[in-house]
Amino acid sequence: MSKRFPLRLNIRQGAVDMTHGSGGRAMAQLIEELFVKHLDNDLLRQANDQAMFEVPAGRMVISTDGHVISPLFFPGGDIGSLAIHGTLNDVAMSGARPLYLSAGFILEEGFPLIDLERVVVSMSAAAESAGVAVVTGDTKVVERGKGDGIFITTTGIGLVPAGVNISGDRARPGDAILVSGTIGDHGVAIMSSRENLVFETSIESDSAALHTLVADLVAAVPEIHCLRDPTRGGLATTLNELARQSAVGMRLREEDIPVKPQVNAACELLGLDPLYVANEGKLVCICERRHAAQLLRVMRAHPLGSSAALIGEVVEDRHGFVQMETRFGGSRIVDWLAGEQLPRIC
Repeated sequence: MSKRFPLRLNIRQGAVDMTHGSGGRAMAQLIEELFVKHLDNDLLRQANDQAMFEVPAGRMVISTDGHVISPLFFPGGDIGSLAIHGTLNDVAMSGARPLYLSAGFILEEGFPLIDLERVVVSMSAAAESAGVAVVTGDTKVVERGKGDGIFITTTGIGLVPAGVNISGDRARPGDAILVSGTIGDHGVAIMSSRENLVFETSIESDSAALHTLVADLVAAVPEIHCLRDPTRGGLATTLNELARQSAVGMRLREEDIPVKPQVNAACELLGLDPLYVANEGKLVCICERRHAAQLLRVMRAHPLGSSAALIGEVVEDRHGFVQMETRFGGSRIVDWLAGEQLPRIC
């Protein structure tokens, strides 16, 4: 029995209620017996409204990301691990080494405590595997019917190594465009789970923390121009964003873009284009052409980059178009989508 609370949380059969967001004893118990239990570290255990820590001198980066995915649990991951990976990756795309994370939870009244624990345990495992601690957080509860189980917002900070200047506005004509692996895995896994589709071979999310892959790339070639993880909107949207930021065009080769056969088949069945389907464990790298072969070797030597490929190049184009040479020898514009093919995929 807890020394602070007369009864322990009934995680197996209990559910979130409004008292868990009240700021009183019930909220303190939820934090102590569930969040601190699984995310425990020296800074979080201080139980302040902030975390105080020492940081090395240098340039810092910060990123924040909200996670509203449906379903909460999917092949290859869940909202907990995704919340860790998504923010770590956004920090890492600057070339930074992630240092710390914060997490904010919006819980709906009635959400099963056993599912909440499952999410937090998953977050803990993902953070521990990445070597980055969740050092502060917040919990709010909304009335039944005014949420969707759980939403999570994570914020991360990191340190950029000296001499590294990676930004979306640095792509230059003649640069090579690399991708670290097969595209569309995450979005198709989510849609398959959402629609209860069954395929002959399993399709799992590629959700993963990419900062160790980025560290290897930066160590090999500090002069990388751009890094970006192609999440919502997929590879196509990411390349259009980078083309606009850098005021350049891009030319892709369809036959060189890696897509798993089962993902391609699922996209055909669902009427989706894999170029626009989300990824949560892949990155796009734009670099000088002379560095492309070296960076491909580095990617392919890492577990998260074994299917890396050179898929195109940056070109001069005052219109900022992304174009693709098709397998049939033609050419087409890879434009922005007006909306989102798959809502709530992260």
